[in-house]
Amino acid sequence: MSKQVVSTDLAAPPGGPYSQAVIAGGLVFLAGACPVRPDGTWVRGSFAEQARAAFTNLARVAEAAGTDLSQAVRVGVYLRDFVHFTELNEIYVEFFGTENLPARTTIPVALDGFDIEIDAVLSKP
Repeated sequence: MSKQVVSTDLAAPPGGPYSQAVIAGGLVFLAGACPVRPDGTWVRGSFAEQARAAFTNLARVAEAAGTDLSQAVRVGVYLRDFVHFTELNEIYVEFFGTENLPARTTIPVALDGFDIEIDAVLSKP
């Protein structure tokens, strides 16, 4: 299976949560979307602010890889605190138009003090 690595350095700060997407077999693999603003600074505000910034950053990296979130095959969201689960569903609807995440994982993760991390697999149009 051939793989193509797409640089997304403009979509994440240097040394940030990730700096590339891997395209393989018609799918785009993105990992570790954290709450990063377009200027490269990290959001350290409320969970809602972090979640929206993380999804926005995921969208920017997806675009750099030539696809978008409407092509989502699977999205995994990792939470440090289960209390944010309901709030995350509401924010997810804003980005995907449905409250049913294709995949959900609510486990504690050590993530530099942040509350959220997103992994996604997108189909390549």
